[in-house]
Amino acid sequence: MKVSVIIPAAGLGTRMGRNPGDKPAGAQGPGRKQFLVLDDKPILLHTIRKFASAPAVTEIVVALRPEDREWAAELVAADNPSKPVRIVAGGDSRQESVENALASLAPDTDLVAVHDAVRPFIDLDTIARVIEEAAASGAAIVGVVPIDTVKKVHRNKIRQTIPREHLVLAQTPQVFRYGLLHQAFSQARQDGFQGTDEASLVERLEQVEVSVVPGNDRNIKITKPADLDLARLYLERERAGG
Repeated sequence: MKVSVIIPAAGLGTRMGRNPGDKPAGAQGPGRKQFLVLDDKPILLHTIRKFASAPAVTEIVVALRPEDREWAAELVAADNPSKPVRIVAGGDSRQESVENALASLAPDTDLVAVHDAVRPFIDLDTIARVIEEAAASGAAIVGVVPIDTVKKVHRNKIRQTIPREHLVLAQTPQVFRYGLLHQAFSQARQDGFQGTDEASLVERLEQVEVSVVPGNDRNIKITKPADLDLARLYLERERAGG
């Protein structure tokens, strides 16, 4: 089975509180969140390493901004990953970046996994389980049940308390059969639909159900400065085997 992993990494990462072109002290390359340093290596590289270690993964495709491609290619080559890593042009949105990467895949690809560049703590067991589920059902994502009570509001007034057992917080990787994901992107483009993740595109197709594989709270998305402190703690625990 051929499994290609797409990592969209063309975002500007402005939630980190910096201008897109700023370079923080100690950063390697551009100052966007996917390039911020975690244990002397950019977050993106930690994420690539995790999928390069996953037995079921065949190749990794990273979508980057044009000005980042040469620098990132040198970074990846120097790390000598155990799986092929290709770099393609990203777009102005996540959806465009993933679609560009999807267009670069060989037609004999069986499954396509999409993973956030700034989720470096996905564990190998979860990667294996979500790939296995997608192989069986066609579409699967990683998700966790929220621990907080969730309220539906109108302006600042509560209208409903939503039972948590009916909710899931979507994470990545999100894995789909190659043809199914192609169809979902084609339909979205035709309809002018912009989704927040790949599952939101696939959900629009008739007679398609997306499965949820339980994830864990450690699979954080590093989007704000405080997340880096937690990331350093998780990295220490990961290396200690905890």
